[in-house]
Amino acid sequence: MESPVPKAEQQVAQEARQVPEKKRYKTKVSIARFTNETNYGRSLLYDADLDVIGKQASDMLASRLVKSGKFVVLERPDLTKIRREQEISGQASLVGSDTVIIGSVTEFGRFVGGQSGFLSSTKTQLARAKVEVRLVDVNTSLAYFSATGAGEASTATGEVAGFGSRAEYDATLNDRAIAAAVSDLIDALVSKLADRPWKTYILDIQGPQVFIGGGKLQGIRQGDPLVVYEAGKTIKSKQTGFDVTLPPTKVATLRVVTLFGDTEVNEGSVCEVTSGAVDPFRVANLFVSAPVNGGTP
Repeated sequence: MESPVPKAEQQVAQEARQVPEKKRYKTKVSIARFTNETNYGRSLLYDADLDVIGKQASDMLASRLVKSGKFVVLERPDLTKIRREQEISGQASLVGSDTVIIGSVTEFGRFVGGQSGFLSSTKTQLARAKVEVRLVDVNTSLAYFSATGAGEASTATGEVAGFGSRAEYDATLNDRAIAAAVSDLIDALVSKLADRPWKTYILDIQGPQVFIGGGKLQGIRQGDPLVVYEAGKTIKSKQTGFDVTLPPTKVATLRVVTLFGDTEVNEGSVCEVTSGAVDPFRVANLFVSAPVNGGTP
């Protein structure tokens, strides 16, 4: 049966669902270090380059960050191999991250238990893992958030009067326990990294047109109002030793005319100035943000 809704309207509705409800900046993140700090898998001849558990947890975390669709994940553990390929292809271009993730597997172990009766017995294998990470701001080296994830996996077998299954060593329990711990951790990371206020920058000015970074995948729609701010002066605080930026000044308002690009790394928006003025000679000190509370600028 034909749907009562025309295909054109269905396509528009599907595309609208792919656009975030609010403007969301995709934070550029990279995993700087993820190691196994437990005694499991270590020996007197332990080599950090052969840290299987740490690398496994790192790959799982990176994979889940990519699948979330909310971050731009930059490769760091295998950066040497990437540089080698760039040298072969003659292209060398690296992008810095906003946030570095540093973490480790802090708890890992296996346990075997069970019960024995007159004619029956059960055997349970259990693996537990705990991972901890902290988020570090690249600009200030400040660790501004930490999170812990824990998970476990188990398998049980039993027999009655000599009949039943016999449990062999299940190596997959290790993998499932680490995966569960990383999954428990990822929810806290996503909510924290997604709290970053959305803003973007001016790419170019051509006559009445203002080109900015960010498009549909960051929640920008045609007709959206935006605000242009001039960043405040940065002063080093004698109290904390960190740089403190004074509040920005509103200089102009924009309206999105059209969008271009097809991925989060190459998309942008074409805007027109609706009030104020954008000085082409001060673009380096300007940034664009959404109106406060999503209202009119």
